[in-house]
Amino acid sequence: MKFIHSGKGVRSSLLLPLGLAGCLLLMLIHPEASLAAAVRGLAVWWDVLFPSLFPFFVISELLLGFGVVHLFGGLLDPFMRPLFRIPGSGGFVAAMGYVSGYPVGARLTAKLREQNLVSRIEGERLVAFTTSSDPIFLLGAVSVGFFHDASLGLILALSHYGGGLIVGLLMSFHGRKEDAEAYSHSSPPPESIGQSIGLRIQTSFSSMAEARRKDGRSLGELLRGAVQTSLQLIIVVGGLVVFFNVLMELLARAGIMSSLFSLTGTLLSFIGCPPELAQALVNGLFEVTLGARSAGGAGASLPLHFKVAAAAFILSWGGLSVHAQIASILNGTGLRYLPFMAARALHAVLAAALVLLLWKPVTGRGLSSTWTTLPVATAFIPAPSGIIASLGLMSLFLAAALLLSLAIMVSIRVINILRRD
Repeated sequence: MKFIHSGKGVRSSLLLPLGLAGCLLLMLIHPEASLAAAVRGLAVWWDVLFPSLFPFFVISELLLGFGVVHLFGGLLDPFMRPLFRIPGSGGFVAAMGYVSGYPVGARLTAKLREQNLVSRIEGERLVAFTTSSDPIFLLGAVSVGFFHDASLGLILALSHYGGGLIVGLLMSFHGRKEDAEAYSHSSPPPESIGQSIGLRIQTSFSSMAEARRKDGRSLGELLRGAVQTSLQLIIVVGGLVVFFNVLMELLARAGIMSSLFSLTGTLLSFIGCPPELAQALVNGLFEVTLGARSAGGAGASLPLHFKVAAAAFILSWGGLSVHAQIASILNGTGLRYLPFMAARALHAVLAAALVLLLWKPVTGRGLSSTWTTLPVATAFIPAPSGIIASLGLMSLFLAAALLLSLAIMVSIRVINILRRD
């Protein structure tokens, strides 16, 4: 009987329409609150997300067009495959993802998947540990803006990015049997593994030049395509931010958020954590910025290490708003959302645990004489200087790679002209 469906299937198919109908009814009941929430979400997108993410989207698209990903693939393949069981091109995604934050890592992973540079399982491994907060948000907004203490930037960075690398190592066990055939096909030939450094560099640059030749688009065409693609993506990101801001406001008006606060507080008390962190964790479940702000502004009587651990948990989980962005990017690539969600949950737990484990060595015993609470006006000077310097080196490296690819493109064009003559 094909027309008979299980009761469970019917109930699950009705949940989403009923939920959306409830949201529409709440919007009609609270129009002013819904409009105010939408305006707040639009302001966050226009003031923060658009200027911070759009340039990275455009630059990453240009780098892909110039074949820089093939350069990274050749150079980093001996390191990425043994550690994370992904091609060396994943090193480019990891670098851009960690510098620019979510959802750039997912976007680049989707592009590699579209170009058949990674298999489905390799793409799921890659997006699982390259989705992270950008250092500027972690250091500037969270440490200085929300906690008013730049010294917390170090332990937040260690727990967040260290937890991400641990997730990458653990995800190397994901889908080993399923990906065995694809992995064997995409592995480098045995003789390439033992290549000298000079030969590997030469081969990598040759691969980049060949990829640029196959692409064939002029600089103007590349730039126009990069801007168009990036605009489409940033508009989707903005729409999801506005939607989740309105959704959270409606849930609060309906009393659902208060119920979630109470339930989460009970669970926190059961595991020995302060129940006052419930509001921060529930807010962070939906939206990372609201959750991190709530963690920083939690009760003054709460131990600081618990508040920082909650912030690390929220930053690593990313919020359902970021999850929706990632799901929209992965749609149509064959990459599944469930492994990504499991990796986010694991990353959140690992980051919170690392904060508690490293708290005394980093903020107490090891760095007590130099890492102290600083005024907000001077907080950025001593604390994040090392990380900012690393970001500067990364930016210079990416810029050098772009200029080098342009030089190779011009050289190839000149050589072709001389050969014709």
